[in-house]
Order: sequence, then C-alpha cells, then structure tokens
Amino acid sequence: MSKDKLWTKNVQMTDEIEKFTVGKDREMDLYLAKYDVLGSMAHITMLETIGLLTKEELATLLASLKEIYTEADAGRFCIEEGVEDVHSQVELMLTRKLGDVGKKIHSGRSRNDQVLLDLKLFIRDQLREVVELTADLFGELIKKSEEYKNVLMPGYTHLQVAMPSSFGLWFGAYAESLADDMQYLLAAWKITNRNPLGSAAGYGSSFPLNRQLTTDLLGFDSMDYNVVYAQMGRGKTERNVAFSMASVAGTLAKLAFDACMFNSQNFGFVKLPDDCTTGSSIMPHKKNPDVFELTRAKCNKLQALPQTITMIMNNLPCGYFRDLQIIKEAFLPSFDELKDCLKMVIYIISKIKVNENILSNPIYDPMFSVEEVNRLAREGMPFRDAYKKVGLDIEAGLFTPDKNIHHTHEGSIGNLCNDRISALMESTLKQFDFNKIDNAIQSLRK
Repeated sequence: MSKDKLWTKNVQMTDEIEKFTVGKDREMDLYLAKYDVLGSMAHITMLETIGLLTKEELATLLASLKEIYTEADAGRFCIEEGVEDVHSQVELMLTRKLGDVGKKIHSGRSRNDQVLLDLKLFIRDQLREVVELTADLFGELIKKSEEYKNVLMPGYTHLQVAMPSSFGLWFGAYAESLADDMQYLLAAWKITNRNPLGSAAGYGSSFPLNRQLTTDLLGFDSMDYNVVYAQMGRGKTERNVAFSMASVAGTLAKLAFDACMFNSQNFGFVKLPDDCTTGSSIMPHKKNPDVFELTRAKCNKLQALPQTITMIMNNLPCGYFRDLQIIKEAFLPSFDELKDCLKMVIYIISKIKVNENILSNPIYDPMFSVEEVNRLAREGMPFRDAYKKVGLDIEAGLFTPDKNIHHTHEGSIGNLCNDRISALMESTLKQFDFNKIDNAIQSLRK
C-alpha cells in the first residue's frame, strides 16, 4: 500500500488507480527537484518575515534544505516508492529529520503554485543553456561565412540551378535565422521570468504573504500579479517556450537537410566530418550523414511540441486540472534533445569542409544567365529583349558565362552584412539578465 499523500484523509486509493494518476510524475519530477528546494528556501525565508516561522526554525529548515539541494544538484535525489511527487518527498525528508517543524513549510502555498514555480525555475536554467549554445552556433556560422565568403556555389529555386550564391551567403543565412530565433527565446525568457509563488491553488491565501520578497529572492523580473492568471500560466508558459524551441529547431532541421544534400555525391559541395558519418553493412563506399539525419528528425519532432502542448491544455477553463500533468512528459525532456542537437551541429559546422571548385563543372554555367541579362540591360537593351536573347543563346548552346560577378547591395554576395547580423544578435543577447539571477540564487543558497 502506498504512503499517505499530503492530501490524504481517510480514503486510500488502490494501487492501480495510484499508478494511473501518478503516471510518470515521479520520473518527471526529478528534473524539478533542486528547483523545488530553491522555491522552498525562498518561501520559508518569507514565512519567517510574516511571523509563521521563528528565526531558529528558519535556520534549521534552511540548513536541511541546503543539504537536500546538494543531493539533488548532484543527481542523487530520489523520490521513494509510494511518494507522490517531488514536493511530497522534500516535505517527507524534512519531517523525518526535523519533526513537526518540517510540516510548516507548506503554509501559504499549494502544490499548484509549487509546480508552477519549479517549472519556471527549471525553464530559466534550460533556456539559458539553449541561448548560450545557439549563440555558439551563431558564432561558428559567422566564422565560416567570413572564411568562405568568396567561394561561389549555385543557388536553387524549385531544386533547379537558379543564380550564383556563395558559401558566405549560405552560412550567413543560417546565422541570421538564429538571430531571429533568439528573439523568440528572449520572448519566452521574459514570459518565464515572472514569479507565480503565492498564488497558491490559484486564489491566493489569507496569510499576509510577501510575494515581492520571494520574487526578489529568486531573481525574477516581476511576479505574475493576478493569482488566477498565475495558474492560467500553466501550459501557456510551456507552449510559448516550446514555440521558441521549435523556432531554433526549424533552423537546425533546414540546415541539416541542406548539408545532407550538399554532402551527397550528386552535389559534392561540402564534406562532413568522418566521425559524423557511418558506413553501410553491404556497400563499402558509403558515408552516411547519420548525425545530421538524426538532427533533422529530432528537430522536426521538436517542431511538433507546441501543438502537443496546445492539444492538452487547449479547451481547459481557468483553474487547475490534472490534464496539465501530462505536459511534463513531452516538455521536460525536450530541452535535452534540443541541446544535444545544437552541440552536434556546432561540432559539424566547425569541422565541415567546403568544395572551392564547384563551378568548374559546366552544368552550373546557366546560373550566370541573369548576370548576362543584367549586363545587356545596363548597356541599353530592354530587359525583356535581353532576357529572350540570353534564353535563346542557352537553348542553342551559344551561351558563355562570365563568372566574375559583382554584387554590392546590402546582404548580397559582395556585401554580406555579417557585422550588422552580429550586432543584431548581440543586442538581443544583452537583454538576458543572467547575472541578476546568478546573484539572487547564490545569495539564497548562502
């Protein structure tokens, strides 16, 4: 039979019902363990200021919570069989060690605002890692864009050879895509970095809670002010964060597709690192781009995450419902998947080799046709006449390309604007105030 729950009165549920209702919560709550402890440390610090704990009780509780935090941070925290969730486990550990004083930490809060807080603290840390990895990948792409800015390659529309492009443009395009993705991450960060603690079950508390104090102790920018809205944030926060992750994942998936295609023998534009490819069990010549193929699949899966979350919380009215528990199973592990993909792409981009002699193959000659049309137009021939003449020359096999091209406008082959793209990224990164959070959490842990 399971241990008593925090909410148990006289009725015990069967093992089958407990298994169904708890689901994977114990497993998912391990992601949240150290954040639950941090939230409790801030909460009881506030409780002492409003007279619900003595200074001695606060000191005793904080000392034990710091020990639990150390265990959780080291990955040694576990939720015992029969214990419902991380909140119950922490309170159980305190009560075993300290007796009745351990039962006082829940005053003025609900598991509803506890899990909201835990999720926000977890998301903050995870978003920070995603932001830093995204910035690292951006740096690698800009570096490659500059390194290969003078190496031409075909540009495509409809997968048909279209116009001259360059590796400077190709790498730089994905860098600027990440600069836009960072705007999504910043929006997700700002929505996340608001404190729901004190909303309790969604309707506040008769205790005179000091919500500004816990907001400051945990380094939040502000609180979620309206207690009902704080609870409405459950699911909404995860969905909005998932959209930001999906934006990054979309950039990675497209880059992975390009790289797989350009690495194939039919293109031969790039060479991926050998340690990121695999062989065939029957064809000795094969070097399959498995890492990028898996990256593409994982990132396409991540792009479905916002819809998964939406479908779980879409038709729920305000207030808490157990449906929201299921979001954890899809959402919490997704950060590790995205971070793993970012790390793989950073490594591959840093090691990728570019074919600098693509245009020696005459099949790419027609991509210079627009250059010839423009040249004739500059010399006075009407554009539509120039277009027709060059088209007929190509069909007759009379077209000879001039491969010395000169594009000068902003964002073109000869003017990549990488400095401006980098400035755009830098201006966004400066709006993440990581130091404020670091200082708050370090102070709380002391």
